[in-house]
Amino acid sequence: MKVRKAVIPVAGLGTRFLPASKAIPKEMLTIVDRPTIQYIVEEVVSSGIEVIIFVTSAGKSAIENHFDYNFELDTLLRQKNKPEIYEEVRHISNLIDIIAVRQKKPLGLGHAIWSARNVVGDEPFLVLLGDDLVLSDQLPCCKQMLNLYEEVQDSIVATQRVPQEETGQYGIVEGEQVREGGHKVLRMVEKPAPGTTDSDLAIIGRYLLQPDIFPLLQQTTPGHGGEIQLTDALLAMSKKRPLYAYEFEGTRYDAGDKLGYLKAIVAFAQRHPSLGKQFRKHLKEVCASL
Repeated sequence: MKVRKAVIPVAGLGTRFLPASKAIPKEMLTIVDRPTIQYIVEEVVSSGIEVIIFVTSAGKSAIENHFDYNFELDTLLRQKNKPEIYEEVRHISNLIDIIAVRQKKPLGLGHAIWSARNVVGDEPFLVLLGDDLVLSDQLPCCKQMLNLYEEVQDSIVATQRVPQEETGQYGIVEGEQVREGGHKVLRMVEKPAPGTTDSDLAIIGRYLLQPDIFPLLQQTTPGHGGEIQLTDALLAMSKKRPLYAYEFEGTRYDAGDKLGYLKAIVAFAQRHPSLGKQFRKHLKEVCASL
């Protein structure tokens, strides 16, 4: 079955970004000239997805508004004869069909995904975290996963290698390699304690899931941090049907972390079509003065 829908949980409070995220959703903080969430949505669109489901909470309406049509702004830009920015704003509102559902309790990523069950229905779907950016020279990360899905027709988690001392910050996969960049998952553990796993395969914010995950999420009891962990449900799923870990091609930036956010700005600014050349020149000057 074709993958048509993507779920993007954006209900979190963004506490790692306080005080900047006190009144502004962290997903709306800008990377160069557009909010973080727009890069996520554009990856989905360029991968061929037809519908996005935002899982939101109170105070997140700015995200939905960003992708909506604004008659007043549209009229003003035309009146002031600003065709380039007018076309850019129109493009944003026409990117993709968007549906929003509320996560009524802050019970973690697993619960956020479960909250989208009635909209997703009985079909496979993507999940993208709203602050994980992936910069790829070739295919978008989601498209890479969709290509693998055409072969395996089972759930996939995107992974990257991390230093052993950082494994406690991630969900970690243990598995056997079945193809280049692909592993069949044997075990998963959320934020393992030092010395409890030899694996350095960390799950990042991209998942391709079968709808079988929904009843498993409903049965999952709160785990690490008192939240319903997606990792626990995925592990349960892997005991019933194959689950794959895919080492994507590209560089991931944690834009929900202050240092990761700064790294993302530098990376995306260097590639900006109009600012990139000047920015690279500035970077060289800054580095020379250090």
